[in-house]
Amino acid sequence: MTDVGVEDANQAESSVGTLAELMTGNQLPKWFWRAILGIAFSVAAFMVVTGSLAKLEGLIRLLAVAMFLSFAVEPAVNFLANRGWRRGRATLACFVLIFGVGGIFVAIMVGLVITQTAELVRNAPSYINEATTWVNNTFNTELTSDKLDSALVNYQDDLTALATGMGGRVLTVTGSALGVVFQMFTVFLFSYYMISQAPQMRRNVCSFLPAARQEIVLRLWELSVEKTGGWVFSRLLLASVSAASSWIVFEILNLPSPLALALWMGLVSQFIPVIGTYLGGALPLLLALLNDPIDAVWVLVWILVYQQIENYLLSPRITAHTMDLHPAVAFGAALAGASLFGAMGAIFALPAAAVIQAFITSYLHRHDVIESRLTDLEVIEETGGPNAVYRAMRGLSREEPPETDSNQGQSPTPK
Repeated sequence: MTDVGVEDANQAESSVGTLAELMTGNQLPKWFWRAILGIAFSVAAFMVVTGSLAKLEGLIRLLAVAMFLSFAVEPAVNFLANRGWRRGRATLACFVLIFGVGGIFVAIMVGLVITQTAELVRNAPSYINEATTWVNNTFNTELTSDKLDSALVNYQDDLTALATGMGGRVLTVTGSALGVVFQMFTVFLFSYYMISQAPQMRRNVCSFLPAARQEIVLRLWELSVEKTGGWVFSRLLLASVSAASSWIVFEILNLPSPLALALWMGLVSQFIPVIGTYLGGALPLLLALLNDPIDAVWVLVWILVYQQIENYLLSPRITAHTMDLHPAVAFGAALAGASLFGAMGAIFALPAAAVIQAFITSYLHRHDVIESRLTDLEVIEETGGPNAVYRAMRGLSREEPPETDSNQGQSPTPK
């Protein structure tokens, strides 16, 4: 035991001596300072890259929007180019159509907001009297409209101060509007060049890759254009059906600005994932409620009925030819996109998920599935219900052996 202790002490002294020699600076390894410089350079490069990406975040978002728009519009441009149009002229015609329709929609919605706001202000006294009567009859109170008028007078100074403050923000709002216009112009410019010069851009990208990688990149690019264009086409088709049918219903109910409400309901319900249906139907329902509560009931009935027709009749038939995406996958993709990139991410997530699904399906090998009660579709359809898999598992565990002849191997029973 003593010899072992002496050896350990000698090893510790030798280690300390070696460390002291390294600390003198004259006997450091030749790679030491190169490693220090490499680490320092890597940290500095990482900080520069992350800082640059943070400053270029806005530009990166615009480029992502421009790429999505180019994928969505390129099928239409290819359709015109195959019929003799030049790509530049076909791209410009598609963008004029898109921005023209968008401008008309914005103008109609602005007119609707202005008209309804003016009508609401004009009918405010009658609304106050009706609300006062309803509150008195319901809660046995003695509230009068004079008290409400006096309350409004008491808050008149606060309202005036609020209006003054809003008036002072006119320049800020104008600057924000100009910023939005500049961003739209930037997206239009990038998208125009991405579409009009798409073949040349793809050749430039593929020139840096070997032949095997070029095939994968081009296939992924083709899937992106196909799925994104299919998603936009299916949404536009469903929005057109929704807007046309809603316009007829709103005209019959004599709602204010029925065309604007129908366009709002059609576009918002189709292009905003998850909550688009509720946002699209909220505005017509609110205006119908202000117009006549009975009309609001009919609007609500129409929204519920059309939603069932779309979910079980229209949407499966249309999306089957454009973008085959499971509802659970679409819901999860929308939530993930909204968490990462906000509202625009929720919109881009659906075609992105379709592209990823199509790419995986195309390049991953599928195997034959073994026969089992858990994978037998007929068993699931027959049992049905939320506990179908559980019942299938119980049946699998309790599966009885095949019946055999009880008299096999025995002599016949004497009579």
